[in-house]
Amino acid sequence: MNSKYKVLKFKKNQFENTDDLISIEEPLEISIKYKDRDKWSTISLSITMRTPGHDEDLVRGFLFNEQIIQNLSEIKEIKSIGDKVGQYNIQNKILITLNNSKNINISKIKKDFLTNSSCGVCGKSSLDALEIIKKEKVSNIEPKLSKETIIKSPSILRDNQSEFSKTGGIHASGLFSSDGKLISLREDVGRHNALDKMIGNALYKNQINPQNQYITCSGRLNFELVQKVLMTNIGLMVGVGAPTSLAIDLANRFDMTLIGFVKEDSFNVYTNNQKVIVN
Repeated sequence: MNSKYKVLKFKKNQFENTDDLISIEEPLEISIKYKDRDKWSTISLSITMRTPGHDEDLVRGFLFNEQIIQNLSEIKEIKSIGDKVGQYNIQNKILITLNNSKNINISKIKKDFLTNSSCGVCGKSSLDALEIIKKEKVSNIEPKLSKETIIKSPSILRDNQSEFSKTGGIHASGLFSSDGKLISLREDVGRHNALDKMIGNALYKNQINPQNQYITCSGRLNFELVQKVLMTNIGLMVGVGAPTSLAIDLANRFDMTLIGFVKEDSFNVYTNNQKVIVN
């Protein structure tokens, strides 16, 4: 989703007035409704800045990746609520009704997630905190990727983005098979939102198969993105940019292969090179 803005462009030593397509960024308030004993309760869970569109995929992925739910069957209903607002006339609130209230730790949710989700690792003070919700490592040998597949994946991701070519200001995450075929793609101004949307969509379509899949993300790779991929048990992640130190530490701890700085003829393997075929 984009909009046209007036800009002053400097090119060839002169200024000119022109129009530019800009990616739309709008807040989304995520609330959950659950049954507490015999009474229904609703809490506002998070506010995230996102590109409007595929909001249901976003909240599916968000709830799963944060392990508020363990399975999409725990979601009874998702619906946009509230008035259509702003210059784009869209609803910026979404309500998820859960049917697994007995398994919900509301006190922990209030502590960990009643924050702005774009802050990265709110409520997760260390790598040890993640191990509370994820015990198992991913496979340390699967999937295996050829160097050609790794090098091609960012360009395949970019070529299949509907918004990037128009605005140049939007991120994408893609689910790929180990032979380099794109399975699912989602875009958003927020890197974490793009990944939540893609994972939410892939879960909804039952497309996740960790043994022969990997995920490619535009931009740099941080702790939060690695954490979200780990929740799917997919053990290989490719990024166009560089990883952060905490992303590398997290990938190492769970045997994930983390690949960054992918260019036309080079890339860096930061963790677990057993899954990269170089011959």
